[in-house]
Amino acid sequence: MNTSPRHPTDQAAEEYERLVLTGLLPPPPVPGLAPDRALPLKRRVLAEAVTTEPSAGPATRAPRPRRPVVRFVAPAVACALAVGGVVMVNLTDAPDPVTPAVSGGGTTRAPEAVRLLDRIALAAAGERQQTVRADQFVYIESRVAYAAQSAGGGPVTMPPAHTRQVWLSADGSRPGLLREAGSPDTGLDADGPADILDGPGATPRPGRPNASGPSVGSPTHAYVASLPTDPDALLELIRDETRGQGQDPDQRAFTAIGDLLAETWAPPRVGAALYRAAAKIPGVTVVRAAEDATGREGVAVARTAHGQQTQWIFDRATYAFLGERTVLAEAGDAGPAGTVVGTSAILTRAAVDRTGRTTQDLSG
Repeated sequence: MNTSPRHPTDQAAEEYERLVLTGLLPPPPVPGLAPDRALPLKRRVLAEAVTTEPSAGPATRAPRPRRPVVRFVAPAVACALAVGGVVMVNLTDAPDPVTPAVSGGGTTRAPEAVRLLDRIALAAAGERQQTVRADQFVYIESRVAYAAQSAGGGPVTMPPAHTRQVWLSADGSRPGLLREAGSPDTGLDADGPADILDGPGATPRPGRPNASGPSVGSPTHAYVASLPTDPDALLELIRDETRGQGQDPDQRAFTAIGDLLAETWAPPRVGAALYRAAAKIPGVTVVRAAEDATGREGVAVARTAHGQQTQWIFDRATYAFLGERTVLAEAGDAGPAGTVVGTSAILTRAAVDRTGRTTQDLSG
């Protein structure tokens, strides 16, 4: 069968016709980004939003009573009940070389801590949080336990964890309430003589709120919500307000950030800024395995000072805050290195209309 060759003009006509017909077809589907590429992009967008959005000026309302600070021997054992988010991300970067572990979980050098805190900050920035009105209370329920040591010294004893509930006025203008299992309720008065909480886990003591207004050391929810969202500005403010309060400046800043995250409910942008500010503090490390007071295991951000290591524990998948743990970093009279002297686990955070009201009441 004879086939005559096609003329070049015929080929051009066919090519033109093909292009016209192709234009009539629907566009081919465009595949979405793979999860390992979509999440970094989402984190970058959130990071831009966190660092560029302006924040309001400091609050000027009366301060709320301060949270308990637990002291064990000489150094502070602060229970930092931090806020966490629910953005699903994974630890995909190669780890840095491991330095000696305090808790047996494997402590890594600071660069990995910076990366981890950035991911935690991005998760916090993406958190969906209930709005807290000025006339409401921030309600936080947790499980806590703190070690005790006899006056004569010797090894510490760790009691079982117990339930702790606290209601704190959002703007500091109304009396709050502390309720701990095995102890009578303690009213936290906003005016005049008051029972003051020096940090998580401590026994309330008589005192007066800071008459100068809320501060890093005596914050209200409204004050925390007004903090700068720029990490550098926030860290500078924290360093200025904690100057002269003992310990070294870096540990003061780390402890203050933990206290700001403890028994408050920082808005997403502020929570993200607090984590990024913590990443700028020298000596912050990662503990790859740590448990909160309920036995939930996660990855921890930690800092060691004065013979103790404080660990903020986060869910490995979501970076939600689970709780806090403080362990001995050095062997001594109180026990071997790794001995747990303080632990907590956050169970509930909510905004409620009055003291004594819980999330069970809201759902019932």
